[in-house]
Amino acid sequence: MNVKHLGWNEHFEQAFQTYQGKGYTVGRVALEHKRLYRVYTEQGELLAEVTGKLRHTATGREDFPAVGDWVVISPRVEEGRATIHAVLPRTSKFSRKVAGATTDEQIVAANVDTVFLVNALNNDFNVRRIERYLVMAWESGANPVILLSKADLCDDPERFVREVEAVAIGVPIHVTSSLRDEGIESIAPYLQPGKTIALMGSSGVGKSSLINRIIGDDRMAVNAAREGDDRGRHTTTHRELILLDSGAALIDTPGMRELQLWDADAGFSEAFDDIESLGASCRFSNCRHQKEPGCAIQEALATGELEQSRYDSYLKLQRELAHLARKEDKKLQSQEKEKWKKITQSVRNRPVKR
Repeated sequence: MNVKHLGWNEHFEQAFQTYQGKGYTVGRVALEHKRLYRVYTEQGELLAEVTGKLRHTATGREDFPAVGDWVVISPRVEEGRATIHAVLPRTSKFSRKVAGATTDEQIVAANVDTVFLVNALNNDFNVRRIERYLVMAWESGANPVILLSKADLCDDPERFVREVEAVAIGVPIHVTSSLRDEGIESIAPYLQPGKTIALMGSSGVGKSSLINRIIGDDRMAVNAAREGDDRGRHTTTHRELILLDSGAALIDTPGMRELQLWDADAGFSEAFDDIESLGASCRFSNCRHQKEPGCAIQEALATGELEQSRYDSYLKLQRELAHLARKEDKKLQSQEKEKWKKITQSVRNRPVKR
């Protein structure tokens, strides 16, 4: 394997300077097992684990390797193993809040250039879900591209394209059908050597079928959607980096029925730039967009320039981010207390010099 085909570039080369000459090399995380990582290297595929030091100094999940990460390793090629000493600084990361009540970050994919947001043209089509994915895609630092899949199940794909265009301003949109092998050629320009593309979407939107068409082989297992509501069944159960013949890397991810936001202020503003721009033109800078005179948002809602459903989605996601920020602040306070508690205990336990 050539590291450049794996996505190695000047950013990572510069970050690795600190470790050169110390017997280390680099690899890219292709698959994450429990406490183990499948890593692609120029010496081949290795099974790796992090050092005790890295595990001890990590303050959260974000400090551990994720699929797509470049890691500093000491390889043991003859054993097919390696030890991970560090994670090189990421160029991008697509994150979400972990499921449940825990306030924690889960990195879905790292060092991605383009995010394919896959949405099926069937009964499960949901513009509000697309908005949510766009917020996180913009926040990730990668470029979003929307793929409207399963066009063979839709009589009028252009109607859905227009709906998506209204909420994904300036984002490329491609209509595809894996069954008919249509639209696959339109995404080829994104699959350039050294580039990394991640596929995101709910279960059953056709990510696995799409990957099979891109690869040209039925490598990925495919399940049919449920009858009655077109909701998909989980096919992909883990995140995996796949190397393509074109020299690009593709990260497949499990279907996400719920995508809970994580720290997405910049991505939120980017995804709702039309509403933020309207708000900036209100007569009063502290306008709450309710009954104030000269409110540009209320005027846009009255004339139909802004759809009420899109504005409601904007407010809902805004509240969700505010709630997450409050929970994260409490978590940071708790972590800071725990840190100083450990320091105090360490000082008390030191032997007194006489």
